[in-house]
Amino acid sequence: MSVISLRLKDREIKRINELSKMGHKDRSTVARELIDYGWEFLMIKLYRDGKMSLSTLASKLELSVSETIDLLAEFGVESPIDYDDYLKGFEAFK
Repeated sequence: MSVISLRLKDREIKRINELSKMGHKDRSTVARELIDYGWEFLMIKLYRDGKMSLSTLASKLELSVSETIDLLAEFGVESPIDYDDYLKGFEAFK
């Protein structure tokens, strides 16, 4: 595991401390979890905005495609592809 040093604002430290107490976890664990959640959020946002395919999203999140679909459903994220595009892709697949 690598070590990184960074400067945080008082507000950010306060939030990490609060989450640490709420979850009964050390601050380093909380910070790592926040980075993971941020990564997941940004990748899902890119997918939602049509800037990333489902398979790429699954790869970036290190999940299977079906796990990724479940995650997207959990967050209420719909596919950025409309029905006509879906039908065209289905026809091309044939």
